[in-house]
Amino acid sequence: MVLKERRRLICVVRDTPYNLVHIRNMATVTEAGGIICPATPSFYSKPTSIEEVAATVVDRVLDLAGIEHDTFRWGE
Repeated sequence: MVLKERRRLICVVRDTPYNLVHIRNMATVTEAGGIICPATPSFYSKPTSIEEVAATVVDRVLDLAGIEHDTFRWGE
């Protein structure tokens, strides 16, 4: 329904390693206009707690959704 209405679909995938079924399904979603965002934390901001590590994934999803928020920015 989201893709049919041309709204933004963001799929946060967490299970790894991916098998061929996962990869094909992610390719299908991408070809239909969705966004695949692996739930892989980043460490550029040097997080010091589990909450900060999790926040790196949440921040990426908020960015993809176009939601303004105050967070670490690369190069700042």
